[in-house]
Amino acid sequence: AHFPIWCKLRYMLGPTFAVITYYMICFTTIDQYFSTHYRYNFRQICTINIILGSFFDIQPLVGCVISNEIYLQYTSFLYYPVLIGLLPIVITLFFSLLAYRNVRRIVRRQLPIVRRRLDRQMTAMIVIRVIFFICLVLPYNICRIYVTIYPISRDDMLRYVIVRLVQAITFSFSQANYTVGFYLFMISSSRFRRQTKYVIFKKLWPRCKQGCCLKNNEVVPENFDESGNHNIELEDAS
Repeated sequence: AHFPIWCKLRYMLGPTFAVITYYMICFTTIDQYFSTHYRYNFRQICTINIILGSFFDIQPLVGCVISNEIYLQYTSFLYYPVLIGLLPIVITLFFSLLAYRNVRRIVRRQLPIVRRRLDRQMTAMIVIRVIFFICLVLPYNICRIYVTIYPISRDDMLRYVIVRLVQAITFSFSQANYTVGFYLFMISSSRFRRQTKYVIFKKLWPRCKQGCCLKNNEVVPENFDESGNHNIELEDAS
């Protein structure tokens, strides 16, 4: 059966969300660099990400394969090697190193101790995130660039299967990039762990209890005024 709508949504939303996720990491490192800069006007800079879209055609009998030549050129030479390849890696690596340099200079600046600790902890979290980002994304991008430069024919079945296996493995690692951030922050930051625990147990859990009607139903006897009841009985007797 044909599912053109699913194929179109898959190739439209998947790359879009991937680009957004990758450049959110880029803008995080850029923001950390500016927030730790010694100049005030640099610390006020905001970054905005731009969402890109494109069109394509679906023709295969089974699965989703790009058949539009323009979109194929876009994915082969711009999307994989540049937009989610070298460009985010270069941006995150460059600005994380600059942020690390700014944190090294924080000692010379007259800032509160709490602010210094927060800047150091945030920078350490971002640097760890960037390291894992590069390690997870770079192998898949290298594989994609290799396949683009050296196309593999299906006639050479052994080589084709090996490359497809390597591509599937590296793709699986690259997909882990979307979920690894939370666990890295939980491991590397004690403040993040405390804040997460506070939000879950102090904010979310009480609301869930209220929403699920898990409150304890207590039955409390009603206290009546005995003197009032006595007067009522006397009136009835009279």
